[in-house]
Amino acid sequence: MTIINDEALSRCIRDAVRAELQEHFNKGRNPPPDNERLLSKQELATELGVSLVTLTDWMKKGLPFLRLHKRVYFKKSQVLNIMHQNITNQIKEEK
Repeated sequence: MTIINDEALSRCIRDAVRAELQEHFNKGRNPPPDNERLLSKQELATELGVSLVTLTDWMKKGLPFLRLHKRVYFKKSQVLNIMHQNITNQIKEEK
């Protein structure tokens, strides 16, 4: 007794794999750092859960940012890297 023929099964598997791969490449894709989307002050503050005042204070203390025209933007990878380095340095100093 055959419920589904071989061709239909093959087509279903191919479609399912294609859909999964497409979803993976569309959603889980990490663009290269050079093509990284720039975040505004508001976007970064929201992402980090801090106020704009705190973010401005961090900028004065050396948080890397880019100024394009009159606006300020951040590369998330640079910000996270600096934060990681600062935490690592604080741990080393405590020892």
